Amino acid sequence: MKYALLLGAIALLSGCAKPIQTPRPPAGMTWITGGTFRMGSETDLPDEAPAHEVQLDGFWMDTTEVTNRHFERFVQATGYKTEAEKVPNIPGVSKEKLVPGALVFKLGKGWEYVPGANWRHPEGPKKSSIKSKMEHPVVQVSWDDAMAYATWAGKQLPTEAQFEFAARGGKKEARYSWGSDAPDKQANIWQGQFPTKNENTDSFLTTAPARSFAANGYGLHDMAGNVWEWCSDWYRPDAYSFHLRENPEGPKDSNDPDEPGVAKRVMRGGSFLCADCYCRGYRLTARMKSSPDTGLMHTGFRCVKH
Repeated sequence: MKYALLLGAIALLSGCAKPIQTPRPPAGMTWITGGTFRMGSETDLPDEAPAHEVQLDGFWMDTTEVTNRHFERFVQATGYKTEAEKVPNIPGVSKEKLVPGALVFKLGKGWEYVPGANWRHPEGPKKSSIKSKMEHPVVQVSWDDAMAYATWAGKQLPTEAQFEFAARGGKKEARYSWGSDAPDKQANIWQGQFPTKNENTDSFLTTAPARSFAANGYGLHDMAGNVWEWCSDWYRPDAYSFHLRENPEGPKDSNDPDEPGVAKRVMRGGSFLCADCYCRGYRLTARMKSSPDTGLMHTGFRCVKH
């Protein structure tokens, strides 16, 4: 035994021993060193309170949203069909009267169900295509679709706590991912009077390509604006009142008083439809929710890896 140890020591000193291999960072991901931060807000919307201390372990996070190119590789490899590509299941309505499609926001009109709208045609087959938008974030994907992609990629969806911590980029007291200044071309959001006039001063009426805007302090792009991003947590307006402070994963079930009986998952980060005169969903603490089988033209996702 001593002889073997001696030979090992000689080999190491002589440079013959194999060097210890350091794991390579996952492609397209950024390491977020864990830490403690104050999550939520006492001065904004009720479901953002109470502000509370959270401690997180470190994790890898996609540097950008999952793009159309990324999602196309997943679909080509698996043959996966998104919720929007299937005939919807609406209780009491015959499937013969239903066609695949998704909700689309129309200027001055609001949301409309558009047959044929899906991740390949976010605003419908007659108006849109992703052929020239492969580097844009994929949209019209449900939480279920995002989970399917994450599982295929060997990743997970971020928790709310992970998303907010990463979005802060080390700025613990900031209001936005870029700091505390009012938005001025730091993110892809709505400029003008919502929902009737978009002045389009950032040059993007809908999604922007990944990396179009400066990264935050952790090197992550579009943690505010561009598209809402799915998180793993169930939505409850009182979630912060009882969940764990160390690596919280959110409540065990959902309750949305606005739609009793409809389970919701959390979305974070805001989108190109968020305006300074309206929802300001790009704030660091802002929360949004939707049913996990729903895709929307302003909603995408990114993944984490532990």
